[in-house]
Amino acid sequence: MTPDDIRRFVQQRVEEGADLIKIFASKSIREGGGQTLSDEQIRVACESARAAGQRIWIHAHAASAARAAALAGCWAVTHGSQLTDREFALMAERGTFFEPHIGLVSQNYLENKARYLGIGNYDEQGFRYMEQGIPRKLAMFKRALQHNGLKLIMGTDATAGAHGQNAREIVYRVQVGGQPATDAIIGTTSLAAEALGLADRIGAIAPGLEADLIAVDGDPLSDITALQRVVFVMKGGKVYKNIRLR
Repeated sequence: MTPDDIRRFVQQRVEEGADLIKIFASKSIREGGGQTLSDEQIRVACESARAAGQRIWIHAHAASAARAAALAGCWAVTHGSQLTDREFALMAERGTFFEPHIGLVSQNYLENKARYLGIGNYDEQGFRYMEQGIPRKLAMFKRALQHNGLKLIMGTDATAGAHGQNAREIVYRVQVGGQPATDAIIGTTSLAAEALGLADRIGAIAPGLEADLIAVDGDPLSDITALQRVVFVMKGGKVYKNIRLR
């Protein structure tokens, strides 16, 4: 795609009502995660989104793609399985949000391998890439935690079979990744709301914000698995009880 093609693409999405732009700057982890867009293409996409007043999120496994995104002023990087200290330092400096996926996405695919195998790039090699990537992503996440100021937010991708299990990612980050529970919860609530441009509506309990919250069985600061025991969800002030939790 030429720079003008990219500008038109972004403008068309905005005219269609998009309030966020996402581009894939690297291959799937099932194909090795290499960079697919040039640094120039990433720069033009990010500049076009900013000019239209929109946030732009970059799917990037490759370190080079994430670095190009941060240098271009992109809003957020997702996945980041191959990122290094160099990218983390740059993203912290530039204020780039980082949404890694270390405890649910690949694990869910592997647990449901029979459902996916043979569809598109869900082949044996792809599953090997995912399995091999789990310890690498964990090591990446532990390095990311060493960078003060890096905006680490919660994310789980949109994986079939994973919906309703989002807390697994948070639990994994704390119990296996070593992230302090407080930071994990902030990255799931107020910081995530900031990343979505919704901090004036949700993400915290404060006067004037929507009454969106959960009640859990236990203290997640001392036992992060309490987030998997939701007693009720309050959405816009209305309570929805978990009838399965007795």
